[in-house]
Amino acid sequence: MSRRKLSSTNLANEQQLGQNCPFNLVLSLLGKRWKPAIVWKLTPGPARFGQLQQQLSPISAKILAGHLRELEEDGLLERQVFAERPVRIEYHLTARGRSLEPMLKQLHTWGEKELLGAGATAAGE
Repeated sequence: MSRRKLSSTNLANEQQLGQNCPFNLVLSLLGKRWKPAIVWKLTPGPARFGQLQQQLSPISAKILAGHLRELEEDGLLERQVFAERPVRIEYHLTARGRSLEPMLKQLHTWGEKELLGAGATAAGE
């Protein structure tokens, strides 16, 4: 989940909240800026690193690699390496990751409505 030192009070608080509060558990898994978008982009099916980086532009390669690693550690996605030349690597959601799809779909729908509402309000001024 986190890369903080193990004796960190902040880490201890996060772990305690994650164990006792479902909302905080979800936020600990998806709380970083790009993580929900990465999971969302993988809902249709597997994707390669370059495809994800292109779809999520302007995400940096370093941030994408770090988030993919964390999502894999949290059991939300898997990295599949194909023994080809050149080596092909694809990322796909695990069953645990796919279980987030209904929630992400609702968040996406809500966000679209908000963006449309904000655009209509700004245009009507």
